[in-house]
Amino acid sequence: MSIDKSLRRKNSLARARNVLTRGERIKVLQDEERWQDGRSPFGLPKVRVLKVATKKKAKKEEKEAAEGAPAEGAAPAAEKKGAEKK
Repeated sequence: MSIDKSLRRKNSLARARNVLTRGERIKVLQDEERWQDGRSPFGLPKVRVLKVATKKKAKKEEKEAAEGAPAEGAAPAAEKKGAEKK
């Protein structure tokens, strides 16, 4: 029985997988120069799966805003706070 489309996860292919298909394993072996032509595709050696960590965009945007905006906008805001206290 299949799962209803509305119940599926939206990021099902976005997450890191720990199992590669046979074709993906062969490609990794070719990239590492461990694959010999004419070899049987069965009984492949183990291949390490590298998980790629993505950086969050929100922190990057805040960092850019922190570098430019506070230097220009922080001084007037500080002056306003000082004026309100007096």
